[in-house]
Amino acid sequence: MKEEKNKLYCCDNLELLPTFISESVDLIYIDPPFFSNRNYEIIWGDEAEIRSFEDRWEGGINVYVDWMKQRVMELHRVLKPTGSFYLHCDWHAGHYLKVMCDEVFGQRNFQNEIVWCYRTGGASKRRWSRKHDNIFFYTKSAQYTFKPTKERVLYDKPFFTDKKDDQGRYYADVLPVDWWQIQAVINVSKERYNYPTQKPEALLEKIIRASSNEGDLVLDAFCGCGTTLAVAQRLERRWIGIDISPSAIALIKNRLANLGISESDIDIIGMPKNVADLKRFKPYEFQYWVINELHGTPSPKKAGDMGIDGFSLFNHYPIQVKQQEKVGRNVIDNFETAIRRYYKIPRKVFNGYVVAFSFTKGAHEEVARAKMEGMDIKLIPVGDILDKKVKVRQIIFPNEQNNLL
Repeated sequence: MKEEKNKLYCCDNLELLPTFISESVDLIYIDPPFFSNRNYEIIWGDEAEIRSFEDRWEGGINVYVDWMKQRVMELHRVLKPTGSFYLHCDWHAGHYLKVMCDEVFGQRNFQNEIVWCYRTGGASKRRWSRKHDNIFFYTKSAQYTFKPTKERVLYDKPFFTDKKDDQGRYYADVLPVDWWQIQAVINVSKERYNYPTQKPEALLEKIIRASSNEGDLVLDAFCGCGTTLAVAQRLERRWIGIDISPSAIALIKNRLANLGISESDIDIIGMPKNVADLKRFKPYEFQYWVINELHGTPSPKKAGDMGIDGFSLFNHYPIQVKQQEKVGRNVIDNFETAIRRYYKIPRKVFNGYVVAFSFTKGAHEEVARAKMEGMDIKLIPVGDILDKKVKVRQIIFPNEQNNLL
């Protein structure tokens, strides 16, 4: 019998979860949007794209908790009787979510409030600096997997042990407690994907190792940049990831590729299949999808980018993305100006790409005119990207040598 592939869904989890089989998942971890009443800014790749998403609910805390409860009830339904559930939150709404989870899971099935302690930039002179998150650990019954790895504690002198390590320090290997000192993902972290709510792999590894076995099914219904999935993959667990953001799904695909997991190894459901799907994308999602599909890097500037939305990875030529039909001469003309301003230095040739749903006759005429002045602009219909008919590295610019990269 062929083993079922791991799955990655791009959709609202509340629309998808009711289709899942009851009591089919061994471990659930969720890190949902916090009730923080602020906008996060996601900077993709090497500070390549900034995307704002709202972490706010009009109507206040009751609206937020109800929004969460609908999802937690479905997650409780799909969890096996022997399964475990971890809800990651912070001080904004943690106490409200704890009461809600008590109602859904039952107070007797509450196991721990884990405190994750970390050090990050920023401090307050008006209160104790807030440097911890809360993770509520529930089970569905009294029978569940729990096998935490012992941790080494060092002592200055013999306490209840006389064991010494290679450096002559006294130590004891003890079972972990409910507060964890784990370094957060910061600017210099090797695993950083520039996702503002990214959690460290060490945190997820601790949870997944303790509350599941090899071959178990792990579900993350707010999978973000895919930390849960990457760790589950490495620890030989099966997994399902759900996120409403196409940009997040694209990032996860790249992250898994770094682990040697190709797109053919997993089922990716809900990503755009036709032009109509792409027309429904939000502008920033559409822009990121295009640049990612062209294996490019988004512009590091959110504003003042001079009309340049990204750059080809292979030759670093500028890319402009328009979520429009019938892009005309004026767009091409403005892009020419943007390219010249970007380089700032004299050049004999200038090259670039414009991507849109379709182009007018005037746009093609402007491209032809610009080519006579040493500027070669390639017009790429979005449909060609969907149909895999075009890749940036396959586009030849006759005005340069060694341009097939």
